[in-house]
Order: sequence, then C-alpha cells, then structure tokens
Amino acid sequence: MHGSDNLYSLWVGRAKIILPLCALALLSTLFLFARSPANNPDVPLAQVADMAREQQLSAPEFSGVTDTGAIVVISARSARPLADRADAADLDDLRMRMDNPGGSRLEVTGMTGEFDGPTRTARLGGLVRLETSTGYVMETSGLTVTLDTGTAISDGFLEIRAPFGRLTAGQVTFQADASNTGHQMLFTDGVRLIYTPQD
Repeated sequence: MHGSDNLYSLWVGRAKIILPLCALALLSTLFLFARSPANNPDVPLAQVADMAREQQLSAPEFSGVTDTGAIVVISARSARPLADRADAADLDDLRMRMDNPGGSRLEVTGMTGEFDGPTRTARLGGLVRLETSTGYVMETSGLTVTLDTGTAISDGFLEIRAPFGRLTAGQVTFQADASNTGHQMLFTDGVRLIYTPQD
C-alpha cells in the first residue's frame, strides 16, 4: 500500500515539473514559427492617436421644414464638429434635397460643406451642382442655404443648362415664389443667354 502511494506521489511530483515545461515549449513554438502577414499595414502611431481623438459621425442626415412648407433633407458621407463651435459641423460629400409643396424639387451636391445649428444655415464649397425638377442644371463654386426660409444664394459665377439653352450669370438666388408652392430663380450680375430653339 505504501509502495503505490509513493509511486503516485512520485508521478504527481514529476507531473508538476513536466507539464509546465511542455506548456512552455508549446508557447515558444508559437513565437518561433509565427509569420507576419504578407500585407502588414504600417499605421503611424501619430495617425492612430489622431483617429482616436477625432470625433466623426458617418452618414449623418438632417431634415426639417422651411417657413414656406418645403421639406429639406441634408446628408453627407461624414460630419465632424468644429473645434471652436460645438453646434456646427464640417461635412464631406454633402447632398441636399428640397421638396416644395407644389411638387418642384431642388437637389444640390457639394464636395465639402458646413452646417451651422444656431443660424440654421448650410454652406457648400468646392464644385457645387444644382439640379431642379424643371430641367435646370447649374454649377458654381459655393452656395449658402438658409434652412428657415429655403433661400439659396450662390457665392459667385455659375453656368446654367436650361431647357431652352445655356446661361451664365454672376449669381443666382432661389427663393419661395408668391404662392409659397415652389421656388423662383433670380439670375443677376451679368446674365448672358444662348437660346437654343426647340424642334
């Protein structure tokens, strides 16, 4: 009886040494034979820190109704709050759609933009493209939209393709018409029209 007890104690004593050594050997082979991935992206630590600090919202969407009853929807690829104004945001790949009660529509796209909460204005920058449901297509370098009134004013020169030809103008203003069911376009500052007769 004592012999079997001694054999068991001896086996347990050796197992206490052998098993940890086996585990250590297995662990060391993981590091020995581990291979780095073929496409190992080198991300600088500074970039990782910037990404961690930066607050960003993906695919944001803002919507509201103007005083004239038009429905405005603004969306973007991403939005970041401004450092000096928490109630304003920078937008990338900004898109705006304005549906008027009378059925007309204005669609605007811009490369960059800024949304200001207190003033309820949206500024679009870069190349800005405007399309109306009545067949007008315009391109300009900037646009400011007042969301309360639904008024949109271009920053400067723009080119227009209209159903009846081509126009150039120094500025365009979109504002609600007298019936508040649609928008009227006011072209100013050196308007030139090339009329194309319809067949």
